[in-house]
Amino acid sequence: MFDQLLTLLNRENARFRVIEHPAEGKSDLVARIRGTTPGQGAKAMLCKSRDTSAHLVLAVLPGDRKLDFKKVAQAAGIKRATLATAEEAIQETGCQIGAIPPFSFSSKIKLVVDPDLVNNHDEIAFNAGRLDRSIVLDSRDFVRIAQPILESLCA
Repeated sequence: MFDQLLTLLNRENARFRVIEHPAEGKSDLVARIRGTTPGQGAKAMLCKSRDTSAHLVLAVLPGDRKLDFKKVAQAAGIKRATLATAEEAIQETGCQIGAIPPFSFSSKIKLVVDPDLVNNHDEIAFNAGRLDRSIVLDSRDFVRIAQPILESLCA
């Protein structure tokens, strides 16, 4: 995933930098390591329909905010949403929870991003498919390349 992200960002002439750091799973601690704020962190959470696992949504929100599952369901056009299991996350994204980047490389996964993440920060930061590598990416480049659905997702 890390190499796939670098290839994509370089091909698209994105403005970004890579930060190598100790593996860390907590948003506030990794933000300190990156030199960013927790709100700049793109927290990517794989969600699914409670009724059928056929509907997958990668919900991306600021790292210091909480996810509202009703808003995820509304944005995805499903009845009820819940988190995918750790096993489902690895199967569908190739990444463990905490390392999923805010990009969907699968036609099965709808990418929905809370606009507060990209509207309130010039750059976003995220784990790049692994817990010991982060990318800090220009917010406009992220939206241009990822082409997410922008919908409110925060509680």
